[in-house]
Amino acid sequence: MNVGQAIRLCRTQQGASQSAIAHRANCSVSYLSMLENNKRDPTLSTITKIAEALHVPIGLLFVLAADQNELGAIDERIAYQLMQSALASLGTSTNMTTQMGGHYG
Repeated sequence: MNVGQAIRLCRTQQGASQSAIAHRANCSVSYLSMLENNKRDPTLSTITKIAEALHVPIGLLFVLAADQNELGAIDERIAYQLMQSALASLGTSTNMTTQMGGHYG
Protein backbone atom coordinates (compact mmCIF):
# COMPACT_ATOMS: atom_id res chain seq x y z
CA MET A 1 0.00 0.00 0.00
CA ASN A 2 1.38 3.34 -1.00
CA VAL A 3 -0.66 5.96 0.86
CA GLY A 4 2.02 8.60 0.39
CA GLN A 5 1.90 8.30 -3.37
CA ALA A 6 -1.91 8.51 -3.29
CA ILE A 7 -1.75 11.66 -1.16
CA ARG A 8 0.76 13.22 -3.55
CA LEU A 9 -1.36 12.30 -6.58
CA CYS A 10 -4.49 13.87 -5.10
CA ARG A 11 -2.59 16.97 -3.99
CA THR A 12 -0.83 17.56 -7.30
CA GLN A 13 -3.99 16.93 -9.33
CA GLN A 14 -5.59 19.74 -7.34
CA GLY A 15 -2.60 21.99 -7.86
CA ALA A 16 -2.26 22.34 -4.08
CA SER A 17 1.04 22.91 -2.33
CA GLN A 18 2.28 20.75 0.50
CA SER A 19 2.09 23.84 2.67
CA ALA A 20 -1.61 24.40 1.96
CA ILE A 21 -2.56 20.76 2.61
CA ALA A 22 -0.38 20.54 5.72
CA HIS A 23 -2.00 23.67 7.11
CA ARG A 24 -5.53 22.36 6.47
CA ALA A 25 -4.60 18.94 7.92
CA ASN A 26 -2.94 20.53 10.95
CA CYS A 27 0.43 18.89 10.38
CA SER A 28 3.85 20.18 9.42
CA VAL A 29 5.02 20.46 5.84
CA SER A 30 8.02 18.28 6.65
CA TYR A 31 5.74 15.55 8.06
CA LEU A 32 3.51 15.67 4.96
CA SER A 33 6.62 15.45 2.80
CA MET A 34 7.82 12.42 4.75
CA LEU A 35 4.40 10.79 4.29
CA GLU A 36 4.45 11.43 0.55
CA ASN A 37 7.92 9.90 0.37
CA ASN A 38 6.86 6.88 2.46
CA LYS A 39 9.29 7.73 5.24
CA ARG A 40 6.53 7.70 7.87
CA ASP A 41 3.50 5.52 8.46
CA PRO A 42 0.52 7.73 9.23
CA THR A 43 -2.21 6.86 11.70
CA LEU A 44 -5.76 6.48 10.50
CA SER A 45 -6.67 9.80 12.12
CA THR A 46 -3.85 11.52 10.22
CA ILE A 47 -4.97 10.00 6.93
CA THR A 48 -8.51 11.14 7.72
CA LYS A 49 -7.33 14.71 8.33
CA ILE A 50 -5.33 14.71 5.12
CA ALA A 51 -8.26 13.31 3.12
CA GLU A 52 -10.45 16.08 4.54
CA ALA A 53 -7.78 18.66 3.67
CA LEU A 54 -7.70 17.26 0.13
CA HIS A 55 -11.52 17.21 -0.02
CA VAL A 56 -11.53 13.56 -1.06
CA PRO A 57 -13.16 10.56 0.62
CA ILE A 58 -10.67 8.57 2.67
CA GLY A 59 -11.69 5.47 0.73
CA LEU A 60 -10.44 7.10 -2.45
CA LEU A 61 -6.98 7.42 -0.94
CA PHE A 62 -7.00 3.75 -0.01
CA VAL A 63 -8.15 2.70 -3.48
CA LEU A 64 -5.40 4.78 -5.08
CA ALA A 65 -2.86 3.42 -2.60
CA ALA A 66 -3.70 -0.26 -3.06
CA ASP A 67 -1.66 -2.69 -5.11
CA GLN A 68 -3.49 -5.48 -6.90
CA ASN A 69 -2.19 -8.08 -4.45
CA GLU A 70 -3.68 -6.08 -1.58
CA LEU A 71 -7.18 -6.20 -3.03
CA GLY A 72 -7.58 -9.85 -2.16
CA ALA A 73 -10.13 -11.81 -4.10
CA ILE A 74 -11.31 -8.90 -6.26
CA ASP A 75 -11.14 -9.86 -9.91
CA GLU A 76 -8.32 -8.04 -11.69
CA ARG A 77 -10.71 -6.49 -14.24
CA ILE A 78 -12.91 -5.13 -11.46
CA ALA A 79 -9.83 -3.79 -9.65
CA TYR A 80 -8.78 -2.05 -12.87
CA GLN A 81 -12.22 -0.49 -13.25
CA LEU A 82 -12.18 0.60 -9.62
CA MET A 83 -8.80 2.26 -10.13
CA GLN A 84 -10.00 3.98 -13.30
CA SER A 85 -13.09 5.29 -11.51
CA ALA A 86 -10.97 6.59 -8.64
CA LEU A 87 -8.62 8.34 -11.04
CA ALA A 88 -11.53 9.76 -13.05
CA SER A 89 -12.95 11.28 -9.87
CA LEU A 90 -9.73 13.27 -9.64
CA GLY A 91 -9.93 14.26 -13.29
CA THR A 92 -6.76 12.23 -13.90
CA SER A 93 -5.99 10.57 -17.19
CA THR A 94 -6.17 6.79 -17.33
CA ASN A 95 -2.44 6.41 -17.90
CA MET A 96 -1.90 7.34 -14.27
CA THR A 97 -2.64 3.72 -13.34
CA THR A 98 0.88 2.71 -14.30
CA GLN A 99 2.34 5.76 -12.56
CA MET A 100 0.59 4.68 -9.38
CA GLY A 101 2.50 1.42 -9.61
CA GLY A 102 -0.57 -0.78 -9.96
CA HIS A 103 -0.75 -3.80 -12.19
CA TYR A 104 -4.40 -3.62 -13.10
CA GLY A 105 -5.97 -4.99 -16.22
